[in-house]
Amino acid sequence: MNAHILMNFLRELSANNSKEWMDANRKLFLQAKQVLEADAAVILAGLSANQPEFASLRPKDCLFRQNRDIRFSPNKLPYKTNMSAYFAIGGKKSEGPGYYLHLEPGKSFLAGGIWMPEPDILKKIRQEIDYSGQDFEAIVKEPTFFGYFGDMQGEQLKTSPKDYPKEHPYIHYLRYKSFIVSKPLDDDAIDSGRHVSLALEAFACMRPFMDFLDRAVATSDDEGYLI
Repeated sequence: MNAHILMNFLRELSANNSKEWMDANRKLFLQAKQVLEADAAVILAGLSANQPEFASLRPKDCLFRQNRDIRFSPNKLPYKTNMSAYFAIGGKKSEGPGYYLHLEPGKSFLAGGIWMPEPDILKKIRQEIDYSGQDFEAIVKEPTFFGYFGDMQGEQLKTSPKDYPKEHPYIHYLRYKSFIVSKPLDDDAIDSGRHVSLALEAFACMRPFMDFLDRAVATSDDEGYLI
C-alpha cells in the first residue's frame, strides 16, 4: 500500500473535518491507519536492532488517536489533521524520552526528546545538565548533530530556574522547559515512502541526545543512578 494514501486522506480530512465526513469515509481512514502501522513496524524493527527494549512494542503502542480532545479547547473540530507516532520504551505514555514521527501535509517533521516533562522529571534533567553540562553541550553542538537538527527547541524560562544562578555556565540549557530536537519532512518524502528511512537516520543521529535524557530520567534523587 503506497504512502501517498495517508497524505491524501489527511488532505481530505483537513478540508472536511466533521464526523459526518469521517463516518462516510471510514474506509479511507482505515487504509491510512494501516499505512502508518506498517511504517511504525519498520521503524520499531530498526530501533530494536540497536535498542532491544523496543522489541516488545507493537505499532498500536506508539500510534495516537485521530480524535481530538475538545473538552477544554476553543477549537471544536473533532479530528486531528495529522497522524503521528511516538516511539518510547514503555509506549506512547512513557515519561521518558522518545522518538516522534509527525505526518501532516506541509507540516511534517521528525523529532526526539521530552516535551513538557512533569516537574520531577524536569528537575532530574536539569540536575543531570548541572552535573554533566559539558557532556550535554558536546552532544548538542557536535557538528553532525547540529548540522542535522540545529538548536534545541522548546519554550524557555525568561529567568533562571530555582536553585540555579544566572551565572551558571550552562544556564542556557537549564532554562528549557522541553528538550526537543527536530527536522522537517517534505511531502514528497512521505508520498514516496522515503520518510521511514529518513526517520531511522534521524533517530540514529539523535541517539546520544536521547541517551543523555534517558540517563537523567533514570537518576534517583537520593541514590544516584538506578540499577
